[in-house]
Amino acid sequence: MGDWWYRNILEPGKLPLLLALASFVLTFVITRVITRLIRAGKGPFGNVKTGGVHIHHVVPGVILTVVGGFGSVAGGGHGFGTMVSAVLFGMGVGLVLDEFALILHLDDVYWSEQGRKSVEVVAITAALGGLVLLGFVPFGVNDLSEEELQDRGAVISSVAGNFLIALLALSKGKARLAIFGVIVPLIALIGAVRLARPGSPWAKRFYRRRPRARARSSLRAYRHDRRWSGPRRRLEDLIGGRPDPIPTRLPEG
Repeated sequence: MGDWWYRNILEPGKLPLLLALASFVLTFVITRVITRLIRAGKGPFGNVKTGGVHIHHVVPGVILTVVGGFGSVAGGGHGFGTMVSAVLFGMGVGLVLDEFALILHLDDVYWSEQGRKSVEVVAITAALGGLVLLGFVPFGVNDLSEEELQDRGAVISSVAGNFLIALLALSKGKARLAIFGVIVPLIALIGAVRLARPGSPWAKRFYRRRPRARARSSLRAYRHDRRWSGPRRRLEDLIGGRPDPIPTRLPEG
């Protein structure tokens, strides 16, 4: 264990990344617990207000992110100050991304269906950070030998090819596969070779005059969503809390 810690964390200088990632995940979890307690009216916690204005936790998150980011740069990647800055940066990012939906919609949608985007972004960020920490280099170029490192053309071709595959998957509406495919090779290929989701740029461009392809795309998307939307929704409810029900409007007159 000690040898693994030295070779994979200390020697490559990944300790700040580990601290930032750990503080990021821990801050998100603690924040969600506190906000759910506030929502349920339990515990000593409450919303922070000043002058009648609700101070969302994205505000201290931005401050911590700025302080931690500049502190990490000033520390040069070494020393106790850099480690503290990495923790502050992770805490700040956790607070900011927990309210990602608020930033996206410019509205307080924390407990709405739109607020689920925050949980998704946090999960993707944590996963990508973990992959980088475990040694995956962006675009899938990792564990290169000396000969491969000398062959710059092969490296550039690998980077460009994997990136183009990820873009193809993204154009087909497979955003998650595209994002993870940038880090791990061949994952984006799954989304690139399969039918595009209805409404995606690829479907609008190439399925416009192909009714059978549009029908197959819609049917496959329906089956996929029906199979995975339930488990994904339950997982998101477990992590982030169940959204408020959408109020029904009574008919006028």
